[in-house]
This record gives sequence, structure tokens and C-alpha cells, in this order.
Amino acid sequence: MKANLPSSDNPRIVIVGGGFGGLRLAMDLSHTNYQVVVIDKNNYHQFQPLFYQVATAGLEPSSIIFPFRRMFQKAKNVHFRLAEVNAISTEKKEIETNLGSITYDYLVIATGAGTNFFGNERLAKLSYPMKSIGEALVLRNSLFLSFEHALASETEAEKEGYLNVVVVGGGPTGVEVAGTIAEMKRFILPRDYPEMDFSSMHITLVEGSPKVLNGMSEKSSLQALEYLKKLGVEVVLNAFVQDYDGKIVTIKGVENIATRNLVWAAGIVGNKIIGLQDEDYVRGGRIKVNRFNQVESNTSVYAIGDVAYMETERYPNGHPQVAQGAIQQGKNIAKNFIAMSKSQKMKKFEYKNLGSMATVGRNKAVVDLPNRHFAGFSAWLVWMVVHLRSILGIKNKFLVFLNWIWNYLTYNLSLRLIIQNPRREEIKEE
Repeated sequence: MKANLPSSDNPRIVIVGGGFGGLRLAMDLSHTNYQVVVIDKNNYHQFQPLFYQVATAGLEPSSIIFPFRRMFQKAKNVHFRLAEVNAISTEKKEIETNLGSITYDYLVIATGAGTNFFGNERLAKLSYPMKSIGEALVLRNSLFLSFEHALASETEAEKEGYLNVVVVGGGPTGVEVAGTIAEMKRFILPRDYPEMDFSSMHITLVEGSPKVLNGMSEKSSLQALEYLKKLGVEVVLNAFVQDYDGKIVTIKGVENIATRNLVWAAGIVGNKIIGLQDEDYVRGGRIKVNRFNQVESNTSVYAIGDVAYMETERYPNGHPQVAQGAIQQGKNIAKNFIAMSKSQKMKKFEYKNLGSMATVGRNKAVVDLPNRHFAGFSAWLVWMVVHLRSILGIKNKFLVFLNWIWNYLTYNLSLRLIIQNPRREEIKEE
């Protein structure tokens, strides 16, 4: 069965994934002579850097997502399909989806990366990752349900298990989650639950390497560690989670921790698609590409963003898996597609490091620019401006900014909602 798409005499570029890279590519190819088809399992783009604020009740989910169809309303050559890709046939130049098969002239894989549980099925089942809006909301529900259960607990041991939070992974996501929950413990929860003593609540950050923010400078790492400790976060370095049964976290070399909330931000792995050759994949599930982002075994197939692995002199182990890398690759291959349509020479990709940053809490952030490092309030302001500018839609920017101002002035998170699925009766066939 063929998927329903408009016929066109122009070459068709199919983009699988509407993350930072895929979206940038589609937008840059709008109003060109290519027919562009964007495929995603969601009908909206998600601003992943702020998932943690949704999970900790600081932002509404709708303020950091943007519908694809709204983006492409004026781009007559761009078509969106809500679908999941099952397999690729590079020989037939088509992909199989749940809507049917879609042929392509050029295929761009921009599927990003998922959570890496390192083969531990219990961790995958019982911990809380944050790679989507849905997962962020599940974590938010779990956190606030746990506080309600703690209030009703009959023993101190049971109460402590509900109150404790363990965050695994000392990258930006882990640091930001741990810092935000620590501020909730200090400013929000005692007002919401005056009957409870939150001094027994422990927030623990577990990191397998010798420092937090391993991808940033030594200064940023030490500053972030200092901020976390001032907020009351217990940071455990050079430690690895071995198991979790839903109540107890087992950490090698560390005393077991009782918690009902294990947040998993410890690693990512590329989202694989059936149909590419085994040798196309390298460590971490990434697809090996050349300097033009073409898959080495088939130059009509491209990969960009977190799922792409490109070796260069400056980055012999691949580029950092960050939004800027995906955006820059999307821009570059858009230029190359336009150059190809004009029979011009393609340009090799060169990653430009614009810097990195992370926030640990109110007035606390670290920023690494190519030639400068700074921290504290000024870094926090820079972090806010950069993220606000990156969010799609004027309305979304306004909503995020309004929430930030409200939270800052009132020390109050206005979205502490527990949204549970209504029970549905099973329909029995007679």
C-alpha cells in the first residue's frame, strides 16, 4: 500500500524526525524545487532542553511544543505525515510506515536518540526518563503523587521512600533536574504540605565519571558541583547504578537508597531503523556518515543530529550530541541540496562550537563560550535569553517568559497538577 502524497515531478526528500536537525532542514528547503516530506510519530516539535521544567511543574507542556502543520502552512512544497517508520529499503528507495510505503529520491534520517538503559530491563521499566513531553509529564505525576503518598504514610521509612529522589546522570539534564527539585524542597513543598517535615527528604545525584557536566570545562564542573551542594543535593561521583526494584536503588560501592522516584538521565543511544547495514552503525547506535552527512554505504541516504556519527580532525570521536550540532548539520545539507539542484559543488560540514551552558537553579548557571567562562547570575540571564530565543512561536515565548517571571517573583510553581488516566472498564467479548 502506498501512502497518500501529492504527485510531483520534482525530486522528493523524505525527512524522518522533526527534531532540531530535521526541522531546520525542512524549513530551509521550504519554497525550493524539492518536494519535502516530514515524518514524525508526533504532530509537534518538542523543545527538549526545557523538558525538566515541565517535569518539575515550572512550565506548561503546550508552551514548549509547536505543531508541524502550523509551521508549514505557507510552504506548499513541504508535507507532513504523522507516522512511524518500520523499515527502509535502500534498493527500492522507499520506506515502510504504518500509513504505507513512501518512495524517496533522498532520505534524511533525523530520528535523534533515545534513553540508554545499558541493557537493564528493570531500569527501563521502573525508572523515569525524560526524552519526550509525555515522559516529562509522567515524571511530574509521579513526583506529586509521591508527596501525597508520603503525607498518608504510616511509617517514617515508608515516608522517606516516597520523599527521596535519585537522579542518575550528571549531564545538563541531571544537574538541572536535581537543582530544581532541591529548590522545590526548600521553597515550595513546605508551604504545600505544612504537616510534613521535609528535612528527611534527600535528593541524590549519581554520576559515573569523576565530575558533573563532563562535557563542559573544569571551572563549570566545579562551580556546578558547588551550587548543587549549597542547594542540599547529595552528589555521588564515580558511581554506577546496578539495579532498581521500584523501591530500592542499588549503587555499586554506596549504601542502597530508598526511593519511588528514580530519574534516569544517564545516557543516550541512537534510534535505529531497520534496513541499513550493520556496518553503518557504530557505538551508541549512531550512523556513520561522511563529511556531507551521507551514509557511507548509500549516498542517497543522509543522517543528521544525535543519530549521526562523523569523524573529523577536530572531533575524531564524533561531534557532541547537542541541539546546535543538529541545527548546523540541517543547515549545511539544506545548502548542499540547493547546490545540487544547481549543479554546484557541495560543502563539507564543519561544526562551529558556539558554547555550552547549564542552569542549576535560581540565579545559578554556568556558561562556557569558546574563549570565556562565567557563572552565577549573569550566566543564568544568558541561559534564559538563549533558550527563550530558541523556542518556536511568539505565543510560546511569551508564555515561557511569563511563567519564569511569576516563578521568580513568587517562589511558586503554578502547575503542580496530578493528571491521572481515568479508569476504563474492560469490554469483554461474549
